[in-house]
Amino acid sequence: MWYFYVLESLKDGALYKGYTDDLKRRFLSEHNRKRGGSYTKKHAPFKLIYYEAYLEKADAMKSERFFKTGYGREVLNDKLENYIRMHK
Repeated sequence: MWYFYVLESLKDGALYKGYTDDLKRRFLSEHNRKRGGSYTKKHAPFKLIYYEAYLEKADAMKSERFFKTGYGREVLNDKLENYIRMHK
């Protein structure tokens, strides 16, 4: 199983989008322990606010690419409309 996911920085509210085959490991062990790149280190800690599951890696990668585009961000904001309204 592959996952596209969105994390929210508890530090500044920034959103991080990525994909992985092990959501728990990636989120708990790597992002929140600041083991990722400079973005992760700068914005940690995070909370998981959204994910989608896929059977194929290519589909998770395609989803990540889409949600990082301007239109993709609009679609994601629409999907998370209530969360964003309640937590921003």
